[in-house]
Amino acid sequence: MKALVTGGGGFLGKALAKRLINRGDQVRSFSRGHYPELRASGIDVQRGDLADEKAVITAVEGCDTVFHVAAKPGIWGSYRSYYETNVIGTENIIEGCRKTGVSRLIYTSSPSVVFGGGSMEGVNESTPYPQTYLAHYPKTKAMAERRVLSADDTALATVVLRPHLIWGPGDPNFLPRLIERKKAGRLARVGKSPHRVDCIYIDNAVDAHILAADRLHPGSPISGKVYFISQGEPIDISELMNGILGAAGLDPIDRTVPVSLAYAAGCLLEMLYGILKLRGEPPMTRFLAKQLSTAHWFDMSAARKELGYSPTISIEEGLMRLEAFLKHNPN
Repeated sequence: MKALVTGGGGFLGKALAKRLINRGDQVRSFSRGHYPELRASGIDVQRGDLADEKAVITAVEGCDTVFHVAAKPGIWGSYRSYYETNVIGTENIIEGCRKTGVSRLIYTSSPSVVFGGGSMEGVNESTPYPQTYLAHYPKTKAMAERRVLSADDTALATVVLRPHLIWGPGDPNFLPRLIERKKAGRLARVGKSPHRVDCIYIDNAVDAHILAADRLHPGSPISGKVYFISQGEPIDISELMNGILGAAGLDPIDRTVPVSLAYAAGCLLEMLYGILKLRGEPPMTRFLAKQLSTAHWFDMSAARKELGYSPTISIEEGLMRLEAFLKHNPN
């Protein structure tokens, strides 16, 4: 395989790129940073912006497979910034594949593209997109996902994966924020009722992407389809967070905030940050309040049957690996 991994400097992108190079594939990374660690692994690192069509085409040239992992994540920012990276960037990737003869495109999406604010329990890939979104990230990811699916044809095979809440050693986003909030005394459970969510350990997320790539070709059974991927064992969100905090040597969450209060705080903070042009992102938003207070776990039978995916690392083992990692990398 001659593969391009967009976002190769990110959490999932880096793990995927290293796995591919270790199994003997030729790998190129396309990101905005330098990432000497990737170069040292034998990966061809190219720098550029997804919104730059020429840079994207240059990155895609010579590859037969593209893993489009890069995206603008998060819960706050201008619509334009999300649209340029997530939508225009994806359109440029598709166009680059067309112009250079790439035959396989694996797109990393998110279950949040079908999140309308309420609980989702055991839903499958037939779940429709909601009419409205509470954040720019899921809205623009849904727009990009539609473009990838509609691009599938006899020359370019596409598949969409929706991993939920990726975590594990080296995570630069979810883990450090969770730990920082706990240390600052700003972490609380939202709502008293237990609500189970899906998550996925980093190694399992990488497995799913490689399985999809190895099965994908124009006209293949998975071509033009979308798949939820996860641990396949829904867990209460507080239990997961407490497990991660325990791996970091911290006490479990000991405070609870009513859902109505969290949502109201999200509304107010969004307004203040928007009007006052405050830097950073609000500690709470409407989208985050809903995500933390609802159940969202998914039927993974399609991924098991059609991708041959089955998580090899359990949540328990993942937490043990995380604890060992954090002991050697405390900062």
